Amino acid sequence: MTETVLRVILGDQLSTRLEVVAGADKARDVFLIAEVMAEATYVRHHVKKIAFLFSAMRHFAEALRAAGYAVRYVTLEDPENTQSLDGEILRAVETLQPARVVVTEPGEWRLREGFEALRLALGAPLEILPDTRFLCDHATFDAWAEGRRELRMEFFYREMRRRHDILIEPDGKPTGGRWNFDAENRKPPKAGLTSPPRISFRKDAITLEVLELVRRRFPDGYGRLEPFHFAVTRRQALRELDHFIANILPGFGDYQDAMVAGEPYLRHSLLAAYINAGLLYPLEVCRRAEAAYRAGQAPLNAAEGFIRQILGWREFVRGIYWRFMPDYATRNALDAHEPLPWFYWSGETRMACVREALAHTYDHAYSHHIQRLMITGNFALLAGLDPAEVHEWYLAVYADAYEWVELPNTLGMALHADGGLVASKPYAASGAYIRRMSNFCGGCAYDATVAVGEGACPFNALYWDFVARHRERFGGNARMPYVYANWDKMGEARQTALRDQAQAHLVAMREGRL
Repeated sequence: MTETVLRVILGDQLSTRLEVVAGADKARDVFLIAEVMAEATYVRHHVKKIAFLFSAMRHFAEALRAAGYAVRYVTLEDPENTQSLDGEILRAVETLQPARVVVTEPGEWRLREGFEALRLALGAPLEILPDTRFLCDHATFDAWAEGRRELRMEFFYREMRRRHDILIEPDGKPTGGRWNFDAENRKPPKAGLTSPPRISFRKDAITLEVLELVRRRFPDGYGRLEPFHFAVTRRQALRELDHFIANILPGFGDYQDAMVAGEPYLRHSLLAAYINAGLLYPLEVCRRAEAAYRAGQAPLNAAEGFIRQILGWREFVRGIYWRFMPDYATRNALDAHEPLPWFYWSGETRMACVREALAHTYDHAYSHHIQRLMITGNFALLAGLDPAEVHEWYLAVYADAYEWVELPNTLGMALHADGGLVASKPYAASGAYIRRMSNFCGGCAYDATVAVGEGACPFNALYWDFVARHRERFGGNARMPYVYANWDKMGEARQTALRDQAQAHLVAMREGRL
């Protein structure tokens, strides 16, 4: 007689290629998938993110049932629902009396620790399997990182290119003779730059039911629930991938860093939410981009830049996360303690660039990576916002955000709170950068060309104040000598005026007047 194995699937593990599914016995095993309030509310998640995951989870459960598997699916409003993952696993074990429980390693430290603690309470052995969707496991990343004075994504990325034979020629050299074509991907937006048409999907009964559930159970949730355009099945996600490769990728490279009012997407892929939830696989996405280049359907700078974000950056930040947690989450190298201003949630600010990025976030649970880094992240860096509060905001508001990917991007890349572990220099910029790379400034209450006085752009004085107050840390940075040379040339009177102006902006921020 066979013994039941309880196989637990989390909401961001919707993949039939994971061993938790691939190794299942249809005659014996039971899958557990649960919607629980603890996961829906541990941060103030965007309502679109909740709806996307609940709908994708329900569709995945239906696909498993159609394939002949037994599924124990617990809806949010099931009267027996304990509203926690631990509680639902314990309840399933009590009911089914399985011989063992099998889970895939979760993407967040808190859940990994929770599963370890759960071992003591379970009446059955618990097996935690590796998440094989990723292209670099923990041991491989640690072996690469061991003994290095600096951990730089560029060198890790080259190793990953070689390991997976992507954009590598038969002689072992990188396609096009260079590893990185990023210098070609920084064009400011040309007049009339818009996003190509995007696709949407018909909402079936499952998705409509989920939208009503989220509307009813999260009436005060952050963000706009509809219109809802997300893919919620692997088939739909593959259609999104097809559409991106054919229609978006060819222009992805040139305007990767551009920002345009009213255009939240431009040439960006919208695939991260699907990759991170398991509906798409990172290697298949990279190979599709490479194939498009080989077929002459996309330029090399576009294909390479896109692949680098997945094969390089995505795998790199995951490696950083697991190597340095749990203390990584509490790092605050720049001693930043300003509370997160309310306008991050409300979107109510006179700064047009910040307002625009926040509007995209509120409406779509999305804002492309340059807006996250150089608008909302840059402001948080310059203003000295508390990294823990900024981290919680980023984790909450984006549909693609999970702690393993969001935390290093926030603390490391945007806020330099990890002391330079992820980024070799702080990504600090004044209003001049925003003016050059966007058309946001034309409709702003502030003037990006003015640093002191009436109508001065807050990014300008805050930038120089940041430079001044962190001179001891960054004065010797090899990438910042010109910054400090320019600061020194200003003279004491100008420096004082800039720093006083910065303080005035911070007071306005605290009082809700910025």
